[in-house]
Amino acid sequence: MGEMNYFLGLQVRQMNHGTFLHQTKYCKEILKKFYMDKRKEAATLMATNCYLSMDEKGKLIDQTKYRGIIGSLLYLTASRPNIMFSIFMCAHYQSCPKESHFSTIKRVMKYLRGTLDVGLWYPKGVEISLVEYLDSDFVGCILDRKRTSGTCHLLGHGLVSWNSKKQACVALSTVEADYIVARSYCAQILWLKQH
Repeated sequence: MGEMNYFLGLQVRQMNHGTFLHQTKYCKEILKKFYMDKRKEAATLMATNCYLSMDEKGKLIDQTKYRGIIGSLLYLTASRPNIMFSIFMCAHYQSCPKESHFSTIKRVMKYLRGTLDVGLWYPKGVEISLVEYLDSDFVGCILDRKRTSGTCHLLGHGLVSWNSKKQACVALSTVEADYIVARSYCAQILWLKQH
């Protein structure tokens, strides 16, 4: 059958020094489908001062188109975990999307236009060790005041797991919030090391 080049929307480039997974073709199709292929590129996914909210006074937009963009971008996260947080932030408002939400998701699409060839790189011949990273914010969500934490796990230099999650409870202090995140994080590490 030969080497795998394309599988379920994932493009696989196998080279002597490693394997590169990307979805360049799928990304171009999404941009063309939603008329974003000729738009200006954006350097970042979201503006640093972007705080999405219900925007009750904002102008309503077409739900079908907004949901279509969100669904298409969710499949793209298979090789682009860096866009996952922004997509999920926008996905919160699928039931009643406003222009402010649409402009945020358009910025994500503009960012993708400038980073079409980004993907996951798994090099050969590197020492295989499990490396984990954790980050969290305090009272990050302006709607419910809950903390958002994120983790990523690398095996060698290749990303194998990524997680971003809003805490289920509101912590009364930063110490308590950090303890909750660290406990969950340690459980994930122990599970990964056992398997």
